[in-house]
Amino acid sequence: MDALTLLLNRSSQPRLEAPAPSGDALENIMQAALRAPDHACLTPWRFIVCTGKGLDKLGALYEQSAIENEKSQKEIERAVQLPHRAPMVIVAIAKHVEHEKVPRVEQIASASCGVMAMQMAAVAQGFNGMWRTGGYAHCETVRNGLGLSEEDELVGFLYLGTPAFEPAPKPQRNSNDYFEFWQ
Repeated sequence: MDALTLLLNRSSQPRLEAPAPSGDALENIMQAALRAPDHACLTPWRFIVCTGKGLDKLGALYEQSAIENEKSQKEIERAVQLPHRAPMVIVAIAKHVEHEKVPRVEQIASASCGVMAMQMAAVAQGFNGMWRTGGYAHCETVRNGLGLSEEDELVGFLYLGTPAFEPAPKPQRNSNDYFEFWQ
């Protein structure tokens, strides 16, 4: 798949099944993240790849969060299952590095670019994914369980796997509605 086709047809896939990327395909995905824009070469990222029992561990963390935040019994039961919506979840964390020329927001943007690069590398190899955030990305229980410091940011959970179906095409947007030219 050529790069322009990949970018112009990008679409998240919420229904994912096994197999998850592995071997060279997974290494390509990880290497794509490591090529994200990175001012001053700070490498302000940390990624946790969850599969198998790792998905159970992430689900247990979500469950703990749901209990501590006094969610309903239904929400607590659902929390355990959320990571199992795909055979792989990559947790993306912006690891803040104090630097006089690279503000925290730029480091978060760098980690976010890494997530986009991973999803595009997955699609280019026949897989797909869904970048999710939600309440668990902002929950102190989850942040602590993943070892984040106060300045770190959990930028999301990238669910990866094999598409269960072809996604509906996204609507075409008029670029003039979003771009202006200063000449």
